[in-house]
Amino acid sequence: MRLATVLLTASLLPALQPAQAQLAGHGGPVRAIAVSADGKTVLSGSFDTAAIRWSLATESAEQVLRFHSGAVNAVAFLGEGRVATAGADGQIAIWTPGRPQPDRVFEGHTGPIVGLAVSPDASKLASASWDHTVRLWTLSDGTSRVLEGHSQNINGVTFTPGGQSLVSVGYDLTARVWHLADGTSEIATLPAPLNAVAIAPDGEIVTGAADGRLRMMTSDGKESGDVAAGTTPIVALAISLDGTLIAAARIGGTVAIVDRKARSVLRTLAGPGMPVWSVAFLPDGATLLTGGADGRIRRWNVRTGDAIGSNLSGTPADPLATYAGDHGAEIFRACVACHTLSETEVQRAGPTLAGLYGRKIASLPGYRFSDALKRMDIVWTPETVSKLFEIGPNAYTPGTKMPEQRISSAEDRRALADFLARATSK
Repeated sequence: MRLATVLLTASLLPALQPAQAQLAGHGGPVRAIAVSADGKTVLSGSFDTAAIRWSLATESAEQVLRFHSGAVNAVAFLGEGRVATAGADGQIAIWTPGRPQPDRVFEGHTGPIVGLAVSPDASKLASASWDHTVRLWTLSDGTSRVLEGHSQNINGVTFTPGGQSLVSVGYDLTARVWHLADGTSEIATLPAPLNAVAIAPDGEIVTGAADGRLRMMTSDGKESGDVAAGTTPIVALAISLDGTLIAAARIGGTVAIVDRKARSVLRTLAGPGMPVWSVAFLPDGATLLTGGADGRIRRWNVRTGDAIGSNLSGTPADPLATYAGDHGAEIFRACVACHTLSETEVQRAGPTLAGLYGRKIASLPGYRFSDALKRMDIVWTPETVSKLFEIGPNAYTPGTKMPEQRISSAEDRRALADFLARATSK
């Protein structure tokens, strides 16, 4: 048992090293960030299927949580050190500090979960899903109540300050205020698809839309103002603890800091140019955390707009730099967000391709494959890889989590297969 623990710890070392003011450990985009009430601990979820509990005092990871079979899109602190993680697999995992596996798993959603919210009294957990439903979970026993009405993906959910109502927003252009006592709801239809929602201490609702605008509403769903935060879609929102500032993360890679009362953009935080997928204020209201497409969490002084520490020194290393000029490598570039070529790299969302050829599909130890893939007889060879991209993953490997993509050119498929033979051989 002691040897197994040592080996597990060693395998996580890349994620456990101090990070000099930026938290680096994820192998994919950081899709969610939550901060503990005391401001000492951060929880992050990533496209790499892992969640990480970080200590801000030491700027290092305290625990890597691996359970989900898809991207971890939402995280939350539940009190007493417990946390919740949820993701593309439609499951919610409840964790106790130090334990390697969840205490409980809540199931019921039939699509990816993209948002979590905890009630003010910490007795309930709300989840927003692309199955068009919100679920309200009782944390003590795991029972749930389903709230239906949205006609498209629901992208965000939050409790009102008193906990009597829930607010959800979706791609169907609507924001809904659900009154939990009687199940009724108010519906506000807005001009653009809604990607995010947050609520201020005074009850004002703030939504972030695909047209780059923030739209504010009263607690009963009536519009009360708007702010043009930019021209690219807003994908994440956070409000400072005192309610004065809004952070609106945009797909273009910048974050607008907005004065909520004045309805004006105070300043814009500009990172390394990649999408910012998540934002969270520390309790001091002066420090913002952002989660980027490069897998890093950065700190910002929102009063000055300056990055804290060495956040912007250099750019992420190009994993394909040594293959410059290789046509197959350029085709593979679309795959690097999910797959590594070497076992020494930090795990990403998909399994490593190291030693790919000759390996049976869904047989790599340590990665959670679907049952459908485990039942297949495919062995990876240049021919089967070429077939995968000729007809597409959904047709060739039904049950895969791999995004649908095809390569129409036989020459390009051959170049990719040849590159993988060179780059993944042990």
